[in-house]
Amino acid sequence: MTLISSAVIWLVAAIVLAVIELSTMGLITIWFAIGAVVAMLAALIGANIWVQLILFIIVSIIVLVAVRPLAEKYVNRNVKKTNIDAVIGKKLVAKTDIDNLKGNGKVDYEGSTWLAATESDEERIAAGEEVVVVKVQGAKLIVRKAV
Repeated sequence: MTLISSAVIWLVAAIVLAVIELSTMGLITIWFAIGAVVAMLAALIGANIWVQLILFIIVSIIVLVAVRPLAEKYVNRNVKKTNIDAVIGKKLVAKTDIDNLKGNGKVDYEGSTWLAATESDEERIAAGEEVVVVKVQGAKLIVRKAV
């Protein structure tokens, strides 16, 4: 393989990885695109294929480990929670007693009644008490007593 053709392959790989990143915004493939660009530069200066591959792997891993946590902190941080994700952390009032062992529990959320359960079977919450939604499990809200 000639130096130019391997450089073109790395360039195509970088473009494909960048396009995948733009379509998913998962902050995964962009780091490999950066590794592909470094490998392309190595190909242009005459490095053999093994050096290119090693550079691709090392640079991709280093950038992934070092920069991804910082990027996650700032990218998509203003994304508003939608649908059911928006209920997590909300304070609601127990409509009925919530008791996992008896299999009962309901809360109202934005005009509709939801099944509710506590985080542990030992915890019981009386009707009228304030609760906080911890997570959503299927069509059931997992709650704990509000502090």
